[in-house]
Amino acid sequence: MRSVFWLLLTVALVLSGKTGNAHALDPGYLDLRQLASGTWQVLWRIPDVNGQPMRIDAVLPGHCTPARGPQPVSDNVAWISTWIAECDEEIAGQTIAIEGLETQRNDVLFHIQPLGEEPLTLRLTPESPTLTIPDRPTTFSVFVSYFQLGLEHILGGWDHLLFVFAVFVLVRDTRRLIAAVTAFTVAHSITLALATLGVLKVPAGPVEAVIALSIVFLALEILEHEEGRLRLSEQFPWIVCFCFGLLHGLGFAGALTEIGLPSQEIPAALLAFNVGVEVGQLAFIAVLSAAILLWRLIPWSAGPTIHALVRPVTGYAIGCVSIYWLVERINGF
Repeated sequence: MRSVFWLLLTVALVLSGKTGNAHALDPGYLDLRQLASGTWQVLWRIPDVNGQPMRIDAVLPGHCTPARGPQPVSDNVAWISTWIAECDEEIAGQTIAIEGLETQRNDVLFHIQPLGEEPLTLRLTPESPTLTIPDRPTTFSVFVSYFQLGLEHILGGWDHLLFVFAVFVLVRDTRRLIAAVTAFTVAHSITLALATLGVLKVPAGPVEAVIALSIVFLALEILEHEEGRLRLSEQFPWIVCFCFGLLHGLGFAGALTEIGLPSQEIPAALLAFNVGVEVGQLAFIAVLSAAILLWRLIPWSAGPTIHALVRPVTGYAIGCVSIYWLVERINGF
């Protein structure tokens, strides 16, 4: 029943992953650190678009001089602009804006660290390209911000989604699938917390390579499937998902470490990020399930010829994309 759906969705995933970039929507990053009363060090990181800085610009509150930075310089990944701003008034309660963001698809992360106070990470979006700097973050605002970051990270992470897709293809029993997804969530929550808090320190390059390798493993399991005989990964998928979930959690931690955690709201931020990741996974699985139900309404969707070809085609396609990522990431060590 799932045959045509697998074929179409596999083509979509291959086309989406052909650039080799598992996190294509690179956010901008604006960092303000207070050096002294009225003096702020500013770092403005602009995403690269075809060798040029994205057409967005950070604008500080009007009482800060200068409110804009110098021309950015490329570091071969993004475009960086740094400067020292003198602000005559308190910056809390003032407005930060990202000009041009409303025409883009990217978000901008805004990190501010007042002198002697806790740092705060906020988010500007194309729908909300301006924000008012709060005096002190509330637990609710922290939860909302980190929930959105977790949701966006999983939905923008093609390698993580391809892993979930491969599990969905491999595991046909609903209860086993639920157990597998739950185990994956528990595992990545454990390593995400440990790595973000500094208990685990693993280089990002090998982690990303092993994440790609985990998808290769699932692709091989899909290709080795035999009707009427369940392989170990199909009988006990929660074991496989728990083991690989530990690795994927380290991958999530890399993104969260770059953003940083508010020291007074660490539990709320970690919980929110995990909940965001989990909601994204469940939403993805819900879309897959809904698509299957729709295809079942089409009489020819379960044709024997298509049904016989689609599983190996799906396995090979997933394997090709993941092997490409694996080679690319090993080459980047």
